[in-house]
Amino acid sequence: MSFGEAVSTVLTQKYATFSGRARRSEYWFFYLFSILVTGVLNVLMAVTGAKAISYLAILFGLALLIPSLAVGVRRLHDTGRSGWWLLIGLIPIIGAIILIVFLAGDSQPGPNAYGPPVKDVVGSPATA
Repeated sequence: MSFGEAVSTVLTQKYATFSGRARRSEYWFFYLFSILVTGVLNVLMAVTGAKAISYLAILFGLALLIPSLAVGVRRLHDTGRSGWWLLIGLIPIIGAIILIVFLAGDSQPGPNAYGPPVKDVVGSPATA
């Protein structure tokens, strides 16, 4: 899945979809998108000092809250874990490290309790 496909999928097709599975590329490209846009907004805010840009950054963060949680839950589902594992990230340092390891792990092969594997879907780059 490419950068544009990942962002488009998360923001348009699966905005608040907490069921199913998400590939690593979908999760990490969406995460990269949110980091890049936040970085650009922070630089603009620092350079211009415009209060409107800070409001825009807050709105952007709020707009991405639900899809970020949804794609994180779907990514954990892809590794065979419950979405509740996202809460381990609230534990300082150790929780964040464990969560990154879970999110960066390979997909669970074959169907699991959360659905069929997304890597084996006909027409996906994995089977093409």
